[in-house]
Amino acid sequence: MPSLKDIRARITSVKSTQQVTKAMKIVSATKLKKAQGRIISLRPYASKLMEIKSNVTSAMDASDIPSPLVRAREVKNVLIILVTSNRGLCGGFNASLIKVADQFIADNYASEATSGKLHILAIGRKGYEYYARRKFPMVDGKNHDAFTNLSFEASNLVADRVFDGFLKGEFDKVHLVYNEFKNVMAQNRRVETFLPAIADEKPAAAKTNAKTSTAKVDYIFEPNKEDILTDLIPKALRTQLFRSLLESNASEHGARMVAMDAATTNAEGLIKELKLVYNKARQASITKEILEISAGADALSN
Repeated sequence: MPSLKDIRARITSVKSTQQVTKAMKIVSATKLKKAQGRIISLRPYASKLMEIKSNVTSAMDASDIPSPLVRAREVKNVLIILVTSNRGLCGGFNASLIKVADQFIADNYASEATSGKLHILAIGRKGYEYYARRKFPMVDGKNHDAFTNLSFEASNLVADRVFDGFLKGEFDKVHLVYNEFKNVMAQNRRVETFLPAIADEKPAAAKTNAKTSTAKVDYIFEPNKEDILTDLIPKALRTQLFRSLLESNASEHGARMVAMDAATTNAEGLIKELKLVYNKARQASITKEILEISAGADALSN
């Protein structure tokens, strides 16, 4: 059995750790409130913009859309934009997302990953460290950090790099993998096609008089189609990327708050157990001393 001094030192150490986890929980809760407010404010605008982009690209042939970002081509090189966190201590936030990314790669791009034609653009140090250790080609060979100063401008720097690579033929298809904020206790792991910016599926055809109509939506463009679509599609994609960063940021703070709350609760339970062990050891020590005194007294009386 450890000595009383060792047990007291262990209790003191656990109490210090508990204070740290409690403080981290409070900090994460404060940051979560701000991050949650940002994503709630952006979601309606981002959703409507993506809806318009999807409707336009569904209703028109890709050849009629002036933006080169919608041009589908033979897939030879693939880019995965992986949005993780810079720091740990947030439970399974990063591990779960990386697992989803690994499964997506194994199911869809196993041959490209084997041949070195699958590239990773990591936003967040944890994702970068994971795939860099496994010798995946990292875009620019570095972690593209957009969380140090999370803003639309910082997100645009990443978007510009992706657009440039797609237009130059460096990547033929781009996917976005991130955590979508659901609530404090849960996040949704999302995998979305980022480029080419075409609709994943056509809208359901309207039924009229029991007959199915497949006519395309007729949009009126003002001032002209070329100018509007050339500006709309990149703006929708930039907003999509920025939203993924805000979603991931809010999810990270929520996951860390939950993890630190669990750590604080576990520390409290461990302190109770250590105090019980300490009291038993102290009682045993006192009993032993009493027995020794009694034995000495008996020896002197005889």
